[in-house]
Amino acid sequence: MQHRLPPATGGGRALNASFADIVAPFDLILFDAYGVLNVGETAIPGAAETIAALRKVGKSVAVVSNSAGYPKARMMARYAALGFDFAPSEVVSSRDALLLRVESEPHSNWGVMLNPTADLGEISNLNACILTDEPNDYDRVDGFLLVGSDGWTDARQTLLETALIRSPRPVLVGNPDMVAPRENGLSREPGWFAHKLADATGIEPVFFGKPFPDIFEMARTRFERPTPPERVLMVGDTLHTDILGGHQAGFATALVTGYGSLTNLDVTNAIRRSAIVPDFIIDRI
Repeated sequence: MQHRLPPATGGGRALNASFADIVAPFDLILFDAYGVLNVGETAIPGAAETIAALRKVGKSVAVVSNSAGYPKARMMARYAALGFDFAPSEVVSSRDALLLRVESEPHSNWGVMLNPTADLGEISNLNACILTDEPNDYDRVDGFLLVGSDGWTDARQTLLETALIRSPRPVLVGNPDMVAPRENGLSREPGWFAHKLADATGIEPVFFGKPFPDIFEMARTRFERPTPPERVLMVGDTLHTDILGGHQAGFATALVTGYGSLTNLDVTNAIRRSAIVPDFIIDRI
């Protein structure tokens, strides 16, 4: 999928380090969620304490997440339950970036990849139809929003691809992630289905979220005084979203290997094969 991602810049030095030893030069520290702060519905030990310690020494912190399937209120309740004290302004999601784009087309009717039983949150304000197993729904909308893949099936994927081959329309992807770490393994995320769709139909989706620029700029400028890019550290567990996107934004990057997508894998080989090189490699925050 490399041809659909921002180009790799070569980037950093891949220095093995402890998180506490690398944060001093940075004013704003951005954290991926899955694999860095939590795995599924379980907080990673010590993560909440690390956030509190950073606040104590005057660092600004924020979450930059591709969890587009959750409304902001649900995300905030979830972080609180996991022991984190983030304010809403400190949580920037790919859903935020997607909705900002959708605001420019308020009269479009959207077919949405999202579990019908989910809390729609901000999605309820759109002219939206949640896609299920009804073929006519795929034909009557003006475009598609791939927001959350929980409950999405291969049959629904086939309906979507068939409808797009018959009548090409825009596809906006609210979560570019291909997989996400859960307690029992990896889940297929909207990005996985978006790349599959592009291969099958020739339609190029438009992605919102990591590693694409919009979400990083939203996070960097969210505070009263926007932080210069060179004073920002992006911390994540995934090379082709967190690290690639952080480098594209001009940030320093730290790759977490103790949890998340690279757990128990050959990290050196993954960096070599991807040509995406973090500044630092850390076990955990």
